[in-house]
Amino acid sequence: MSPTTRRWFLPQSPDVLGMLRAQIEVTVRGIEAFESWARGETDAGVVRDAEHEADAEKRQLLLAIREAFTTPLDPEDLFELSRGLDEVMNGAKNTVREAEAMTLTPDKAMVHMAAAIGEGVRHLQAAFDALGGDETAATTAAEAAVKTQRRLERIYRVAMSERVADEDLRTVIGYQELYRRLMAISEALLLVADRVQYAIVKEA
Repeated sequence: MSPTTRRWFLPQSPDVLGMLRAQIEVTVRGIEAFESWARGETDAGVVRDAEHEADAEKRQLLLAIREAFTTPLDPEDLFELSRGLDEVMNGAKNTVREAEAMTLTPDKAMVHMAAAIGEGVRHLQAAFDALGGDETAATTAAEAAVKTQRRLERIYRVAMSERVADEDLRTVIGYQELYRRLMAISEALLLVADRVQYAIVKEA
């Protein structure tokens, strides 16, 4: 019997949830490195390395989704959850790059915003861990992730208003761009949290 025939009669059942959890584990480490970078404690290269590792996890998951005969969640939901995590990690990497390009170091507002993102991602990890088992716990963790980003929005608004008073226009524009990038990471995180809840509703 050829390999092709064997594949036809023996459907693949890769552990796609396990792969998704592996991706968010790398994302958590990357965002924690991002938090550390914002505090001035970690080199930017650690964030970039984590982003590359997360990309590898995403590619492995997407390949498994294509090959799987059945999946515990809708393949589209698995794809969107993975893609959303990728957006979060890419956002962190790009924020670091932009700061380096503008030779700006993270200020206090960025430290607090990065911390809120980190807390949100850790809640997402708890949600992912509960997927396929305790859907109530997964929903609760996703809702907790959303709440952390509401705090980030308040930090963002205050920081933007305070920067307007700065006399150095270059500094004002530079930090406002970095704040916006942090908000974009937050928005990507919110989309992942929303998708977790949507996926659970679909499976109910």
